[in-house]
Order: sequence, then structure tokens, then C-alpha cells
Amino acid sequence: MPLQPGLQNNDLVRGDVVIYLHGFASGAASSKANYLGRRLREQGVELETPDLNLPDFSTLTITRMLEQTRARLEAANEPQTLIGSSLGGFVAVNAAVQSPDRVDRLVLLAPALEFGGNRMTKLGNVGLEQWRAAGHLPVFHYGYGRIVPVHYELYEDACRYDAFNADLRMPILIFQGMRDDAVDPATVEAWASRRPNAELHLLDDDHQLTSSLPYIWEKLWPFLTSRSPDSRLESDRARS
Repeated sequence: MPLQPGLQNNDLVRGDVVIYLHGFASGAASSKANYLGRRLREQGVELETPDLNLPDFSTLTITRMLEQTRARLEAANEPQTLIGSSLGGFVAVNAAVQSPDRVDRLVLLAPALEFGGNRMTKLGNVGLEQWRAAGHLPVFHYGYGRIVPVHYELYEDACRYDAFNADLRMPILIFQGMRDDAVDPATVEAWASRRPNAELHLLDDDHQLTSSLPYIWEKLWPFLTSRSPDSRLESDRARS
């Protein structure tokens, strides 16, 4: 989009950083975070990538991830953009529900919108019962490169949150791979269709969206640098 004279690219982004929330069994140094971080830094915008595994992946809960996200949002001078990947998308949606005045816009990458529902029930009733009985589930952690147990409390806690019926008013940009075997594209499509403020891009890609990163950036930067409906309203009032 053309810039006004004397206006820098990063002057158009609300806040001084964009916050990236990584996925389940992933980390702050994921390929998507690295790519988007590099492209944003080229425009003078910092990508903040909190490690949501901390202090211990085994005791991970959605509530803890939301507390970490809320602390980042409250520390910022202005409402921020949240980018959420997979489980990070689930967290981003619920963070925006909890703190709508602190989230300027949302970007969702293959969001696990039913993390506490369909995502975990793929284990089946027997699998869930075994997880509950054992108290933990062995998971390959891609960020750590090894098997790590995660406690059953993650599932119990996730069931307390409902991203699918979230009431969100800020602009939302969504990218979803049609060959995703972790998140059902039909679920994401149904979620987006109920929200006139959501723009969905269905891609010929898998859950990682690796081959689509250049396209995602092509659509992401104009989305970040466009004025939100609230800011347009404020500008119109100032002129009247």
C-alpha cells in the first residue's frame, strides 16, 4: 500500500511489536516464527516470540499460556497484533476474548480452534482414559527434538475454553492448509464464515504452511499496515 510522505512502514503498525504464539510441542524458534520475524525486522517491526513451554512443557496448560500472553499485552503501550500458530491460534483467540482492548488484530495460522475438543478426542475414549489413568502422555516435542511427557491437566484445562464461539470484533486474518492432518480445514472454514471481520485464505499446503510462507507474508503486511475500523472512525471524527 502506498505510504504517505514522511511515514515509515512501521508507523502504521499498532504498537512497537507483533507477538507470535507458537504451537503445541513447538517453540519460539519455529520456522514460521523465524521467517516472519526476519520479514518484519526488514520493515522495522519486532516480532516477539515468547516461549510458552516455560517453565516446564510437561505441566503446560492453556491457562498458563494465557497468563503469559496477557502479561505481554499489558506490558505494551498500545494494543498489539497477535499471531497464533496451531495451538497458539487457540490461545490467541482466547486471549483476545479476555483482553479485547489490548488486541488490535489477530492473525491465525492453521489454528487449532477445537484443541480441547476434536483435536484431543482423536485419541479416542480409550486413549483419553489411558492418558487420565497414567497422568501423562508421551509427546514428541519438535522444539526439543525428543519425547516429553505432558500431563493430563492440559486436556482438562483446555476443555474450559471455547474458541469456536468466541465473540471477537477486531480484524482477523486466517491461513489454513487444505492438506492439514492436524487441524480440520472445514472447522476453520466454518469458524471464519460466522465472522464478517475474518478473512480466510485456504491454501494448498499442510499443517506447517512452509511452502506458503511467501504468500502469507504478501497478505500479512498489508493487513498489519491497514488502519483498523476503530482508527478510521477516530480519524473521521477528528475531521468532522
